[in-house]
Formats: sequence, C-alpha cells, structure tokens
Amino acid sequence: MANTPVNFACSPGDGSIGVTVGLEVMLREGLFKDTSVGLITNHTGLSRDLVSNVDLMLDAGYRIKALFSPEHGLFGYHADGASVSGHRDPRTGLPVYSLYGDTQAPTGEMLRGIDVVIFDIQDIGARYYTYISTMILALEECSKRGIPLVVLDRPNPLGGEVVEGNVPGEKWLSFVGAHPIPQRHGMTVGEIAAMVARERGFEDPVVVPVEGWKRRMYFPETGLQWVPTSPNVPTFDTAVVYPGTCLLEGTTVSEGRGTTWPFQYIGAPWVDGHALASRLKELNIPGVLFRPVYFRPAFGKWCGEVAGGVAIHVVNAREVRPVELGVRILFALRDLYPDHFQFRPPSANGAYFFDLLAGGPDLRSSLEKGDSPDDILREWDGQARAFVQRRRQYLIYD
Repeated sequence: MANTPVNFACSPGDGSIGVTVGLEVMLREGLFKDTSVGLITNHTGLSRDLVSNVDLMLDAGYRIKALFSPEHGLFGYHADGASVSGHRDPRTGLPVYSLYGDTQAPTGEMLRGIDVVIFDIQDIGARYYTYISTMILALEECSKRGIPLVVLDRPNPLGGEVVEGNVPGEKWLSFVGAHPIPQRHGMTVGEIAAMVARERGFEDPVVVPVEGWKRRMYFPETGLQWVPTSPNVPTFDTAVVYPGTCLLEGTTVSEGRGTTWPFQYIGAPWVDGHALASRLKELNIPGVLFRPVYFRPAFGKWCGEVAGGVAIHVVNAREVRPVELGVRILFALRDLYPDHFQFRPPSANGAYFFDLLAGGPDLRSSLEKGDSPDDILREWDGQARAFVQRRRQYLIYD
C-alpha cells in the first residue's frame, strides 16, 4: 500500500453546495466493485439523500459478503456499553458480525473470503467515541492478514481547526481512548486511520476523501442531514458539548442520559440548579448559556429520581470550547458540593473509569487536591498545541 492516503478525484470545493462523502465518491468511481467486501457500518452510513450504503452498494453490484457493527449495533438502538450479538440483516440476509460483544475486532473466521474491508461510519470528533476504536482494531487485524482497510471518509462535525485536551500515554489507552489523541482532535476518521497506521506500523489504509469539506466547516455547513450518531447524541448541539460533558460519565453526577437532553442536562438530586447556573454564568464560558432545570432520568444515573441541575444551551458552536466547558463544570460541582461530588468507584483492577476518559489521573487528582481548573487547562493546552504539530503530516484537508 502507498505511504499516504489515496485521494480519488477529490475536487477542492468550498462547501457552498454541500460536501460529497467518501461513500458517494466510491460509488461514482466504481472503486472496489470487483472485490468481495466486508462492510463495517451502522445506521449513519448514508448518502446525502439518506439512502443506506448497503442498499446503494448492492444496487450498484458490489459483492458484500458480511456486515460488521460497532457499539450500539447495526441499527443504532442498543444502549451505551450494552453487549451486542451477531445476527442476520433482516432485509438482505447478510451476516452481521458484532464488534461490540464477544470480540471487538474482526476474527479470521469473520474475514474468510473477504478481499477488502470498508469502514463507513459518521464520527463526532471526540476521543471517547468508540467508533474510531472499532476502526483502529479493524485496521490492526486487516494489517496482520494483508487485507486492505478502506475508510470512506466523512466530515468531522466540529470542524478540523480547533484541538482541545490532553494526550494520554500508552498506559491509559482503552476502548474509550484507543490512540494518543486529544479529547477534541479535529481530525476525520480517515486522517486518524492514516496516523494510527504510520505510528503503529500497520499497513496504510486507503482513504476515499470527502469532496468539498474544509477544516473550518462545522456540520451545519456541509449540507448533510444530522442523523443521531448513537442513542444519546440526538443533535448537532449534543455533539458540540459532548467532548467535555462526557467526562461527567466518570462521576456520580448525571450527564443527562435517560433524558431528552443527554450531555446537555447536568445534575443530581443534591444539586441546586439555580446555584450551579449562577456559578457557571460568572465564569463567562463562551458559546453557551446555562438554565436551571429539574429532570427525572428514565434510565442511567439517578433513574426515576428528580435531579436538580443545569441545561446547557449552545448559542454559538464556533465559540464553544467543550473540553474547557466540561472541566469548569466539574470544578464548579466540586466547589459547590464537596460532600456529595464523587467519582464512580474504581473497577476490580483499581482503575477509575474517569481516568480512562480523562486520559490519566491528573484531572481527578487536581479535583481532589482543590486545585484551580486553570492549572490543568493550561497543561492540557500545551499538549493540544504539540498534537497540532504531530498531526500535520496526516491531514488530508485544508
């Protein structure tokens, strides 16, 4: 394979008439049509007019031998963290192998008779989002077996110019952080695949780029329809705050799962929403407004109980710095509720889930010691700036 991502007729475009995703470029050019295909995808693998990649490829004569599904399953309705079983697609009869159940990587048996594996899933631009972990594990297995991995690229909904957060060391890599990249990495899945292959010595992926996407573009500028990427990311606004408020998953504070505003509702039964909103407003956090709320989660933390907290309203997505937002919320909760704010208990091996999300123990330690959020944000900003230089050689888009 080539040492750089393969660029198939990728016109520059300015996004004024929307972008063309890698799926549609592949179909237009007839790429990989004469091969036996394994397709890693889910409900987000759609064309501009919302037709599934499976239907489009079969109609065009592609020989799909098997489907592979990530967390949440092929149709995107399984809960976060829920094990997903393999099955047959009821419409096509194709076998669907789960990569979020007994195995997280395709096995030799699953790949038998497959010439090329194609990855086509919409990511949201956050390190924790497990679709890129699935891609990385598939890239590793394909590299071992000499099977090309093709990434049909899609836009990063949060654009590609801004990078935020820390870069975890090898010790802190996990399925919610499978490569040393920041929480908000500003890369497409194709760019990440190229980086991972080069830095880990895997066979280079073949990347079919998006046409017309620029790094300055956020999702609403693409002309594409937002499809909930998972059960708890229903809107673009959810994706905007997710790289920061996802950190709340590692605490006893609800991140809004089980409500109509996941990752935008933050609270617990012991939180005074008016007090929290007042504290956060004093910080003048850019791009968002805070509203005191009460909510009752239908599942997840504090299920069935009334929680006080805040709703986060995105008023200017370009101004939002979600990682800073999440960190400042955590410190405000610690300061206001020192007797209640806690981290989820460590697992049997002593690891805190919060540390896996945060890429190490530094943030938890800073919260426990009573430090200022400015200290950790300053340290993380330095790591993000270094990452911007490191990623430069893997970028496909201007």
